[in-house]
Amino acid sequence: MSDVVTGEAVVVEVRVAQLPSRAAALLIDMAIQIVTLLGASLLVGNLGFLDDPALTTMVYIVLTVLVVVGYPVTFETLTRGRSLGKLALGLRVVSDDGGPERFRQALFRGLAGVLEFWMLSGAPALISSLISEKGKRLGDVFSGTIVISERVPRQYGPPLDMPPMLAPWAATLELSRLPEQVAATARQYLMRWHDLAPAVQHEMGVRIATEMSAFVSPPAPPGVPPFAYLTAVLAERRRREQARLARRTGGHRPERQWTGQPHPPAPYAAPYVPVPYAPPGSAPQPDHRPSQPRIPLPFPAGSPHPAPPPPTSPPPARRPDSTPGGFVPPA
Repeated sequence: MSDVVTGEAVVVEVRVAQLPSRAAALLIDMAIQIVTLLGASLLVGNLGFLDDPALTTMVYIVLTVLVVVGYPVTFETLTRGRSLGKLALGLRVVSDDGGPERFRQALFRGLAGVLEFWMLSGAPALISSLISEKGKRLGDVFSGTIVISERVPRQYGPPLDMPPMLAPWAATLELSRLPEQVAATARQYLMRWHDLAPAVQHEMGVRIATEMSAFVSPPAPPGVPPFAYLTAVLAERRRREQARLARRTGGHRPERQWTGQPHPPAPYAAPYVPVPYAPPGSAPQPDHRPSQPRIPLPFPAGSPHPAPPPPTSPPPARRPDSTPGGFVPPA
């Protein structure tokens, strides 16, 4: 499960932490608490002025509460959801809405941890984590928090290829207002496009393309599928970044060529298959490349720009399954 969680002036790409990572972080925290508690107990035992057994017992109780409850509450509150164990494993506790963990939530998690881990040896936390879809323990369920992993590698996959029929339109795009967060969301959607059900493909594509169209102009030609729109915008954005880099460094970066690596192909094209070489003067060899599924565009192939309708003709009727942005499912 992936999310984009906004903290204090920072945007982090995260995913729900796995159970082994959370267990390892918990063991680190419990080891730190046990060592701290033993050291504090030895220090209190060596103090000569604690001759009263009742006072000694009270001091031990206070120390136990401070270490067992105060340690996770203090660290998670001051570091916005991180204890020493979570910091070592790259984990963080956040609210269900993606915001930073608050003191009330940290206190409830700390009090619930006394029951879950110290009194019942972690059995309730394990059962709750296995039952919950997001791996929540009881403290997370009742405090409205979730443990996430921040150490997620950015997997952008192979660069996207520009749909040929959208290249003239993409060259006129204004992309300066496009946020990196929206572009990253579109890139992840295109990477997982082949793993989604058709209905989910179109629903997510329309939502992301509509969000992106608020920052990109001019609008897409009517009838363009959302995945083709997102692919064209990201490919044009990458081409301009390469051009700026080439001008800055004074070099030239060649366009990417398909190398046959086992990367998922773009959703609008089939994998490239090279044609056998034929010497000059020999009979032409048949083309064994698979046919490319065509993007349903309203203008003919090879035309530099979409052909506008005659001024006197009425506007074309919108398809019943289209959206205000003109994104429709592929034919």
